[in-house]
Amino acid sequence: MSESEAFEPLPAAVPVFPLTGAVLFPRGVLPLNIFEPRYLAMVKDAMAATGAAHRIIGIIQPKGGGKNGAPLALYKVGCLGRITEYRETDDGRILIALVGVSRFRVGAELERDTLYRQVMTDYHGFADDRHEPAALDPATRAGLEEALRPYLDARGLSADWDAVQSADDEALVTTLASVLPFEPAEKQALLETITLAERAQTLATLMSFAASSGPTGLQ
Repeated sequence: MSESEAFEPLPAAVPVFPLTGAVLFPRGVLPLNIFEPRYLAMVKDAMAATGAAHRIIGIIQPKGGGKNGAPLALYKVGCLGRITEYRETDDGRILIALVGVSRFRVGAELERDTLYRQVMTDYHGFADDRHEPAALDPATRAGLEEALRPYLDARGLSADWDAVQSADDEALVTTLASVLPFEPAEKQALLETITLAERAQTLATLMSFAASSGPTGLQ
């Protein structure tokens, strides 16, 4: 089966939601509480869109503060999210859940008449994002779990180790990369790793460094 037969096409342009410290990975889940008017409009437009853009928004980290009214610079890699849960609240908010579809590289930013930003998307290098990744080799998996214990101990945290050890490789790596409180640049480095094995190794390195720094390391 060809990729065009196996998967729906990806949009050539996407509305983006810049979020510092929040990254979405393929097949990962990101719940969001939407309350700003521009992003309320973005979500409603995504729900109403047709074709490849239906229910799709891009999650990306801002890279730095805009000066003199200029928009925030964006990192060059984000991830498409498909809205799989949608609920409007009585106080005007929208609660959604996104499931990661594919990473993308940011192309040109579009001229727009919307409150939110939109960019062209380039999926080169991310063709495997919509396929289940290869399993980690035993040494990489063991190294990840071994790095997690001192990381949690250094912060006075605990884990359900039965759940950790029974989790499949991608679920464990994606969960840790999403929820552990790394710096935005470190989160971005995790997002930009190409393979699951590279992400697991980078994650283990970050946890080991943070554990060696003690409780005053990563916040």
